[in-house]
Amino acid sequence: MNSRTFATLARDLAEGKTTSEALTEECLAAALDTGGEGARTFIYVDADGARAQARAMDALRAAGTPLSPYTGIPISIKDLFDVAGQVTRAGSVVLSDEPPAARDAEIVSRLRRAGMVLVGRTNMSEFAFSGVGINPHYGTPTAAWDRISKRVPGGSSSGAAISVVDGMAHGAIGTDTGGSCRIPAAFGGLVGYKPTARMVPLDGAIPLSSSLDSIGPIARTVDCCASLTAMLASVPGFEDASDLKGKRFAVPSNFVMDGVDATVASVFDKALAALSRAGAIVETVTIPALDRIASINSLGGFPAAESYFWHRALLERDADRYDQRVRVRIERGKGQSAADYMELLRSRAALIEDVRVQLQDFDAVAMPTVPIIPPRITELDDDQDFARINLLLLRNPTVINLLDGCAISLPAHAQGDAPVGLMIAMSGGRDADLFRLARSVEKLVSPH
Repeated sequence: MNSRTFATLARDLAEGKTTSEALTEECLAAALDTGGEGARTFIYVDADGARAQARAMDALRAAGTPLSPYTGIPISIKDLFDVAGQVTRAGSVVLSDEPPAARDAEIVSRLRRAGMVLVGRTNMSEFAFSGVGINPHYGTPTAAWDRISKRVPGGSSSGAAISVVDGMAHGAIGTDTGGSCRIPAAFGGLVGYKPTARMVPLDGAIPLSSSLDSIGPIARTVDCCASLTAMLASVPGFEDASDLKGKRFAVPSNFVMDGVDATVASVFDKALAALSRAGAIVETVTIPALDRIASINSLGGFPAAESYFWHRALLERDADRYDQRVRVRIERGKGQSAADYMELLRSRAALIEDVRVQLQDFDAVAMPTVPIIPPRITELDDDQDFARINLLLLRNPTVINLLDGCAISLPAHAQGDAPVGLMIAMSGGRDADLFRLARSVEKLVSPH
């Protein structure tokens, strides 16, 4: 995997060792390589637009214009965000005939102001409604580990992760409603960040669940994700690392550890041992409130209710053109009453408060990002197997979305081994604290 980070790229650009145009051509070459994953990773490669942006950034740097150090770095964006002049398909064919967006999504405008070069729009689970990453319309990019076996990339931001793993971009912007940044990051040996939802504006992004949606980055390091998150949130930045000595980590013993496979369990235990050796206090706790989540989501939860609201007219017009595995989950929202939705709101608020009270003396929560290694795509051919595995992949990350928290997934496996993500989470609004902690954890557990 390409090892260049935002820090090394910024240094090389500043020292004249490379140019934005050169970096962009390298990414485009990988994306357009007919022998690679590019055709399944991108729904649209904006080669001409990316080249024009890169040349413009190089000209500004040559003229001595004050710029962000990251100006000119090529990144990808998920096919969920409006870009002026481009059609926003959201991984579907239902929206293919819609007119191009009239203006950029707010986060796209912010990325442009920061000097990012947008290589193209990445593939995804249709309408972001799956943690697996399979797309029957545009193909499914395969996880880089054990590519011969054709394993799922994780979703819904599937192409986002593969674009970074395969050097088609140096960072990617995805969304995370129940793990859609963290799951593909975990399966790709990358860092994936889910910010506190209210930090990053959702304007110009097709929604899945307005209560749970957040926009975040996938990249090679914590620092890369911190830089991209600062751009998305339009804040000065997230600096420094924190000492792990004395930091208290809660490790839930219930719900999130059910069905953890042997590989994930072994890597997770080693990561916790490394934290303990560094002076952190790692405590296993039972969190009874988590066992209520299955009941809270029994009618489809917020994603079904809120996505049905958005999709109902499209379903009346074009239901047969949907991925039927997506359609059936959206249509569960049709059966929810106003009383059911109000009960969702009440149950979520009670869940957040109960967990807050129990964990108020801890600095962070640690758990496996995903309880299994990437399954083969063929293991999901049966609809029942797909539903079971999809729920398993989404289960742990979704906890943090329901709790309105922030979370990061760090690669914790040895280089070349099956990918395993370690998720560190905090309550909402503590993003700066989480980045500080994650920098220190990364040094202990990540292979780079």
